Amino acid sequence: MAKKKVPKKAKRRLLVFGPIAIFVIIYCAFTLVTTVADLCSLKNEETNLNNKLESLKTNASDLKTEITKLQDKDYVARYARENYLYTKNGEYVIKTEEKTKEEKKQTKKDETYIIYACITATILIILFIIIKHKKSRKKKKSSK
Repeated sequence: MAKKKVPKKAKRRLLVFGPIAIFVIIYCAFTLVTTVADLCSLKNEETNLNNKLESLKTNASDLKTEITKLQDKDYVARYARENYLYTKNGEYVIKTEEKTKEEKKQTKKDETYIIYACITATILIILFIIIKHKKSRKKKKSSK
C-alpha cells in the first residue's frame, strides 16, 4: 500500500482552521453544560417557590378563618382565657408546666437508653445462666 501524499495547502488549512474548530466546539460544549446547570437550578427554585406559595396560601386561608372566628365575642373570651390566662369572676387559674420539645426529645432518648440497658442486662443474664448450666452438665458427665 502506498501512502497518499497530503498537499501543503491541506496541511495549512488544517493548521489554521483546526484550532478554530476546536475552540468553537469547546465553547459550544461549555455553553451547553452551563445552560443545563442553570435550567436545573431554576427548576429546583421553581419547585421550592411553588411549595412556599402553597404554604402561604394555606396560611392565608387559616388567617381568614381566624379573622372570622375573632368576630365572635365568645370565641375571643375563650381564646383570651386559654392563651393569656384571663379569668371570669370567681375563677382561679392553675398553671401547669408544659415540657418543651427539647425536653420531650431528651426524655425519649433517656427512655430508649433505659430500654437498651434492660435488654442488654437480660441478654447477659440469659448467657450467664446458659454458661453455668453447660458447666454443671460437664461436671455431672465427668463425675459419672
